Amino acid sequence: MAVETPQVSVAGASRSTNPLDVFRIAIARELARITNLDVGFIFAALERSSTLDKGDLVLAVPRLRIKSADLTPAAQAENLVSQSQKDDRSIPRRKLPLVKQPIADGISLQFYMNPAALPGILLPFVLQHGNDYGSDRAIGLRNPATSSTDNSTGNIDEDDATRKTVLVEFSSPNIAKEFHFGRLRSTIIGAFLANLYESCGYHVIRMNYLGDWGRQFGLLASGWEKYGDEAAFDRDPIRHLFEIYVKISADFKPEERGKGSRRRHIAYFKRMEDGDPVALALWERLRALSIQRYEATYARLNIRFTDYSGESRVRKETIARVLQVLEDRGIAEPDGGALIVDFAKHGKKKVATAILRNRNGTSTYLLRDLGAAVQRHDDYTFDEMIYVVMSEQEAHLKWLFLTMELMGEPYTALSRKTEHISFGKVRGMSTRRGTVVFLDDVVNDVTDFMHEQMRGNATKYREVADPAQTAEALAVSAIMVQDMLGKRANSYSFDLQRMTSFEGDTGPYLQYAHARLCSISRKAGFTRDDLLATPSDFNLLLADSSYAYDLLRVVARYPDIVRQAMKTLEPTTILTYLFALAHTLSSSYDHLRVVNPPEGPSMSRARAALYGSARQTLHNGMVLLGLTPVDR
Repeated sequence: MAVETPQVSVAGASRSTNPLDVFRIAIARELARITNLDVGFIFAALERSSTLDKGDLVLAVPRLRIKSADLTPAAQAENLVSQSQKDDRSIPRRKLPLVKQPIADGISLQFYMNPAALPGILLPFVLQHGNDYGSDRAIGLRNPATSSTDNSTGNIDEDDATRKTVLVEFSSPNIAKEFHFGRLRSTIIGAFLANLYESCGYHVIRMNYLGDWGRQFGLLASGWEKYGDEAAFDRDPIRHLFEIYVKISADFKPEERGKGSRRRHIAYFKRMEDGDPVALALWERLRALSIQRYEATYARLNIRFTDYSGESRVRKETIARVLQVLEDRGIAEPDGGALIVDFAKHGKKKVATAILRNRNGTSTYLLRDLGAAVQRHDDYTFDEMIYVVMSEQEAHLKWLFLTMELMGEPYTALSRKTEHISFGKVRGMSTRRGTVVFLDDVVNDVTDFMHEQMRGNATKYREVADPAQTAEALAVSAIMVQDMLGKRANSYSFDLQRMTSFEGDTGPYLQYAHARLCSISRKAGFTRDDLLATPSDFNLLLADSSYAYDLLRVVARYPDIVRQAMKTLEPTTILTYLFALAHTLSSSYDHLRVVNPPEGPSMSRARAALYGSARQTLHNGMVLLGLTPVDR
């Protein structure tokens, strides 16, 4: 297929960040010559193939909407193949075509990148972009059309004023309650989404909205007076508060527990909301030390937050403003001393009535969340806000979004900026130590298991600079990858044996693949500058037949996969790709010798560049998921 050099700007294309777009533009221009259709229209119709045996790019011919009374879509596909073989010599051509001759497959056209052109385009691209390979920061610009993203440099203005802002609320544990695995799912998924948006140029607010306000603190305060131990609290605030919470709850007889507990925590919470200095001083201390402990736990997962917010941080004046709007517009109404929203009266007959304020005058979770949403927009003026919350909270978030919608502008517009990213449950949470409640218990247990696995190979174990740190990185990878394997909505069973295996699609398997590529690089001894100094060597990979070609094709897909993840908001989109890359790598090692190959030093450099690019791609994807790649 004699395609021309793609020097035209096409909407939605980014040659500076996505090598596949170079080939897309080339194909679109050639088909535009044949069909007289718009290049951008054809470009948008070209899709990445589902598998390599279906080509690199695929075009469903009906998407071109070619009017023909005589030809079926399949016949049109054959006709386009025939027309593409005819050369219009009035158009300047590349000496080396970018794409092989298309193949008609029913109503579709399959396009394969030319193996003679691919190494020289892709390998310098990946090596030069380094840790930025796969990122397209133009996606997060407020006006991408003015950003010159389809150029050779990729330089764009990334001022906060030009970037969109997304606020991601995730993790959000309840202080004094166990950090259960549902919270871990929110933490892992939310951190991935924050990384993803940041890689695409957004200004990201990572918010941990702590459950640090409410009736449970009244009960906890009573328990602290009876069971509080300063030494135990200093050692592990979260664990000790949870122990207190369990003990004080158990003090009530079964038939009295609910009523007595309710009286105590309601009374104390009322003191907190009324500003009682003694009640607030204890609460502030418990909150501050709990956050310190959370930060240490999050650091083990390589997770950070912009803002440790919480229900307590919603300003009273903001809640008062929300209440005023709700009452003025007839949305909130009194009901037996409480304040409610009867959605049925507002055309939402299938939505249950929600309580905004309790009979004793204290605020509910819903009212505080309404205030929080408004306050966040006041503080951050975000373009999008994502709640990463388990599916069991769907009804609550529906109340939240619908109430904002009913409030009218500007609150209706605010509701349109919000999205609930939900997820399923984790079943069978137990390890060798028994039932696990705290996240640190999970990480410690899996770390010990991985350390035992590492000790099984004494030679390699001695080569690891920090075995304990490496074991923890492997453990965190095992936990996180098991969580991200399926779609978010799916529940899964916690399986220690499977998740810690170095075989199959697991976190340790990905880490092994990365460490092996690092080993190849160390043994080859080339720097990045060494590899880029002789790009002509890359064409030697053509002699390696399908192994090098297939690996190049998989590496070239990564920026496209990141784009797809921005649409699905599914960690498994990235993870599935990384396993495909790791499997392709595994098939190639026996055929692509890097150190002292019989073909000579030039081939050694070419293969080192190939594996270096694969390592960079694997590294970038793992970091995007929140994993810490290990070198050994």
